[in-house]
Amino acid sequence: MKYVTSFPQSALTPERIRQRILELGEWFHNIDLQGISTAPDHFLGNYPEIKWRRFAHSIPSDLRGKTVLDVGCNAGYYSIEMKRRGAERVVGIDFDPDYLAQARFAAEVCGVDIELRQLSVYEVGQLGERFDIVLFMGVLYHLRHPLLALDLLHEHVVGDILVFQSMLRGSSKVAQLKDDYPFEEEGIFRHPGFPHLYFIEKNYSGDPTNWWLPNRSCVEAMLRSSGFEILEHPEEEVYLCRRVEREKG
Repeated sequence: MKYVTSFPQSALTPERIRQRILELGEWFHNIDLQGISTAPDHFLGNYPEIKWRRFAHSIPSDLRGKTVLDVGCNAGYYSIEMKRRGAERVVGIDFDPDYLAQARFAAEVCGVDIELRQLSVYEVGQLGERFDIVLFMGVLYHLRHPLLALDLLHEHVVGDILVFQSMLRGSSKVAQLKDDYPFEEEGIFRHPGFPHLYFIEKNYSGDPTNWWLPNRSCVEAMLRSSGFEILEHPEEEVYLCRRVEREKG
């Protein structure tokens, strides 16, 4: 399903904005809509702006001529920021129609043109094109099949740059690993810097969609394994990567 923003600016009174924010349900993205916050009591504070401020310098300030795909766009905070930097085209996808409705309204109030589609990360091949920049922010740990998702991004939609973010847990150490170990080796798996992906069977932080929580070493290994060269680590949870050809095997 495809959505294009089309809300009449003349109807955007403060009262109407407040009313529509409430009608659209609970927001995870706190977005300033003409001075009115969508999630003023967010448990993470002014999120995701507080996150964005810590790595915004890593994204070119001038995106004219660039295409951007925002995978798991939620209410569209990052999509809006990409348009504000002049991106020629921004496509936001999410499987949740409620988030897409929020993103559509936020884009309308902000006066930016964003194309929104109801797709999951597993369906990115349906887009049939590659994008200069792909944002994959806060999605990995909500997926039952996270490595498959990274493989699909590499195969179908990332043309050059992947901006990746995930919640991390466990050790922040990164072990220097050999390419192979004998069957009898067990100690390396107890090293705090070994890649670990923690499986959440039920809930974490009250959220049943939190399936996997990686440590830093695991995230970096998964990115490399899926064909992404890590260029920069500008923020604790954020990686700027370039698409490269995957190693065979």
